[in-house]
Amino acid sequence: MDERTLLLLGILMSQSLHGYQINEFIDKNLSRVTSMKKATAYAILDKLKAAGFIDVHEEQEGNRPPRKVYSITPSGKEEFNKLLRENLSEQDNTTFKGDVGLMFLDYISNEEVIDCLMFRLNGLTKQIEELQKTPKHKFSRGIDLSIEHHLVCKQAERNWLLLVIEKLKNEQVPT
Repeated sequence: MDERTLLLLGILMSQSLHGYQINEFIDKNLSRVTSMKKATAYAILDKLKAAGFIDVHEEQEGNRPPRKVYSITPSGKEEFNKLLRENLSEQDNTTFKGDVGLMFLDYISNEEVIDCLMFRLNGLTKQIEELQKTPKHKFSRGIDLSIEHHLVCKQAERNWLLLVIEKLKNEQVPT
C-alpha cells in the first residue's frame, strides 16, 4: 500500500482543493511526516483520476489562468477507508541507513567512530528540538499523534546513541 495515495485521498476527504492548495497543505502541515514532492503529488493525482477515485474540473477566478480542482468520488471514499484500515493495521518494517555503517565501524579508529556518532547525535538532537516546536493541530488529533510518534522514535534513537557512544568511550579497542 502506498501511503502517499492514502495521504492525498485523506486530504480530499474534507473538501475539494486545487493542486496548489493540496501541496501547500502538505508543505505547511505535514512536512515533518512526509517528504512528498509536488511532482509526485500531481502524478498520483493523475493515477487516482484514471482509477476513478477522484474527479477533476477546472475553475477560473477573474483573469487568473484556469486551475484544476480535485474532488474525491464515492469510490475514492471507499478506497480511502480501505487504505486507512490497512495502514493503521500494518507493522512497519523499519530500516536505518546508519546500521550499515555500524556493521563496519571496526575499519576506522574508535575516535573517528565516536566523532561520527557525535555528529549524528547533534543532528538528531536538532530534529527532536524541531519536532518539539511543532504546534498542535486542533483540527486533527491524527496529525498530532503522527508528530508524537516521530518524536518518540527520535528520542529513543538519541538515547540509544548516547549509550553506544558511552560504551565506545569506555571500550578498549584491540590494535
